[in-house]
Amino acid sequence: MAKVLIIGGGIVGLSSAYYLQKAGHQVTVLDKGDLTDSCSFGNAGMIVPSHFIPLATPGMVSQGIKWMFNSKSPFYVKPSFNPQLISWGLKFLQKANAGHVERSATPLTELSLLSKKLYEDLSKEPEFDFDLVEKGILMFYKTEKAGEEEAHLAEKGRELGLDMAVLSPADCVKLQPNLELDVLGAVHYRCDAHLSPNKLMAAMVKYLRGAGVNLITNKEVTKIETVAGKVTRVLSYNEEFKADEYIVAGGSWSPAIGKLLGVKILLMPGKGYSFNVKEQVPSMQIPALLAEARVAITPMNGGLRYGGTMELDKINNRINMNRVKGIVESVPKYFPGLKPAVPAEKDIWFGFRPSSADGLPYIGRSNKFGNLVIATGHGMMGLSLGAATGLLVQEVISGTKNSIDIEAFAPDRS
Repeated sequence: MAKVLIIGGGIVGLSSAYYLQKAGHQVTVLDKGDLTDSCSFGNAGMIVPSHFIPLATPGMVSQGIKWMFNSKSPFYVKPSFNPQLISWGLKFLQKANAGHVERSATPLTELSLLSKKLYEDLSKEPEFDFDLVEKGILMFYKTEKAGEEEAHLAEKGRELGLDMAVLSPADCVKLQPNLELDVLGAVHYRCDAHLSPNKLMAAMVKYLRGAGVNLITNKEVTKIETVAGKVTRVLSYNEEFKADEYIVAGGSWSPAIGKLLGVKILLMPGKGYSFNVKEQVPSMQIPALLAEARVAITPMNGGLRYGGTMELDKINNRINMNRVKGIVESVPKYFPGLKPAVPAEKDIWFGFRPSSADGLPYIGRSNKFGNLVIATGHGMMGLSLGAATGLLVQEVISGTKNSIDIEAFAPDRS
C-alpha cells in the first residue's frame, strides 16, 4: 500500500483517487478550488468512443486558419508571443499528418471503450446515480462535404469495431420525432453514451469522502521539492504534504505544476462555453453534434445543455459573447424549432480543456522522477476518458499490468 498525493480534483484526479482507494492505497487529493468548478462540471456529458481522430489532423490546419478571422467560429487561437503557445503550435504542425491520425486511432479507441465499460460498471453501484444513457449520439451535417467526411469516419470506425451507421433525413426523423430537422443526414454513433457530469462529480466526491479519501480544497501548490530523482514534498505556502507517490492531474493548470518540478507538460487551455435551457416538453431524445458548427447539445436535467468552441489562450476569466452567440446562432440552422436565446453572462459556464499538441492525453510515469505520474491533456474528452485514466493510473502505481497499452500516452513522448 502506498501513500498517494493527487494534485487536481477534476474527473481525472477523482477517478484516480477512486481506483487507488479501491486498490487499498492511502489517498489525498489536493485542489486549488472547492471541487465544484472544474472543467468536468460544465461539459456536454458525452462518452465518445466515436472520437478516435485526434485534434491534430491535416485538415485542421487550413480550417483553423479560416476560423481565425471569424469572431463566432468554433475554433480560435489568440495570436501572442507566449512561448508555451509557440511550442504547442510547432508540435501541432509536426503532428498534423495522416500517419499520426492513423497511429492514434487504435490507442484512443481502446482508451475510450475501456472508459465506457468502467462508467457502465460504476453506474450499477448504488452510490453512483449519474443518469447514464446509452442511446448513442447523432452527428448531423448540412453539406455534402461534411457528409462525405462523416461517412468515411463511420467506415473507419466500423473497421475499429465501433457501431456506427449513416442515416438519411427520414432515418433521423424516426430517431428525433419531436425535432424539426433541416439536415442532409447524420451518422449515428451507436457506440457512444451520455451522462450528467454534475451528478457524477457530486457522487464521486461524496463516495470518496465516505471511503476515507482526504479531499483538501482551496490549496494552491506553490512549491514542489525533489531529491535524487524523487519528489519529496509538495507545499501550499507554509503547509506541506508528503507521500510515496505523486500524481499531476491538474488539467489546464498542469504545465504550471510541472514547471515547479522542472518538467515540461506541453498543453494549452482550450476554453469552452456551455449554458442550459429548461424545456417544458422534451424535444431531443438523443444527444446531437452539429458537424460544421462544432456544437454539442445534450438532454440533461430536464432541459438541454448547449456547448462548444475551442479558444486557445492563456487561462483567463473573460467571456467572449461572440463565441456564445456563434453557438446560439448555429442551432436553428439544423433544428428550426430550437431557438435558444443568448444567455445572460451570469448563466454562461466556461472551462479550460487541457489540450495536448498531438491530441493524445498524457498518462504514465515521468522519466525524470521515479515516483511521479502525469495524467492530463485529455482536451475535450476529459470526462469521456476520465474513468479509464483513473484505472490506468492506479495500475501504474500498483505495478500491475495495464488494462490497455499506454505507450502512445507516455508523458515524455517526442
